[in-house]
Amino acid sequence: MADLRTNYIGLELKNPIIAGASNLSTEIQNLKKLEEAGIAAVVYKSLFEEQVSLENLELYERKTEYEDRHAEQVTLFPNSHSVPESPDDFLLNLRKAKDALSVPLIASLNAVSDDIWLEYAVKAAETGVDGLELNFYTLPDEATKDRETIEERQIETLRKVKAAVKIPVSVKLSPFYTNPLSFIAGLDKAGADGIVICNRLLQPDIDIFSETHTMPYNLSNTEDSRLPLRFAGMLYGNIKASVCTSTGIYTGNDAIKMLLAGAGAVQIVSTLYTNGIDVVKSIIEETGKWMDVHGYDSLESFRGKLSMKESDNKKVYQRAQYIDVIMNASDIMKKYKTLQ
Repeated sequence: MADLRTNYIGLELKNPIIAGASNLSTEIQNLKKLEEAGIAAVVYKSLFEEQVSLENLELYERKTEYEDRHAEQVTLFPNSHSVPESPDDFLLNLRKAKDALSVPLIASLNAVSDDIWLEYAVKAAETGVDGLELNFYTLPDEATKDRETIEERQIETLRKVKAAVKIPVSVKLSPFYTNPLSFIAGLDKAGADGIVICNRLLQPDIDIFSETHTMPYNLSNTEDSRLPLRFAGMLYGNIKASVCTSTGIYTGNDAIKMLLAGAGAVQIVSTLYTNGIDVVKSIIEETGKWMDVHGYDSLESFRGKLSMKESDNKKVYQRAQYIDVIMNASDIMKKYKTLQ
């Protein structure tokens, strides 16, 4: 079988398939199954700043619980909050997960303030994990925030984290930036070891019968892979950081497309939920067989072959692709039988 080894953020992986951050990683049994199925690395479920804030609030409430116990007592039932996993639990479980695995484990952090980024980046690194993944998340919810303020602050956060830890640091991004390629170039210059694109965000929905907001599970589908594929193709050969794609990767064919575009690794989550952990075996086998059939003995022998930098047809990554589709609209209509 072909050699599937790859290098991601300085880590030598036996293949390019990484289990992305999800609830699956919180169970040691699942981690063992992932490893047996052939997974190359695991990203542990993210720690969110809100969890830290809630724990701090609970601590404050415990300390002040009896302060209103006087003649005119305010309440017999102090406020309480339930946190699924406290920061201390996160760090403890992270260490247990590291001890249970022989493949690299990457800690995922999702914060806002630099104090939390730095504190838990250092604490996570102390558990022995092999790398960190910072989830930079910004939506245009405030008109007063300008692009430069948002991006420069996140680049500075990366610099601070890189200075505070000695393990590789990757950044996972959403596509919601004014110019993602420019921003990624800034992160690359600031020392990012890897760029993971695209982060799949939880999107709110509305129940029109109850007239309430809902937050449904938001698994990806294979069509969602086109956006990260496009970015992989444009980033290949243009940044020093490793490129990892995420979202919509269900099969070996999906993974192969990403590698041809220029990704060095891929993250999978939705396919693990819909097809089970054994799908890892199928993805690896399909990739290896495809390489054998096409005469490739290693990933590097074809990675980036269809990137914008290496491809003869660069217009597929440019505006010209849009024009081509519009000019051939009749072909689309015929395919879907809207024209007789």
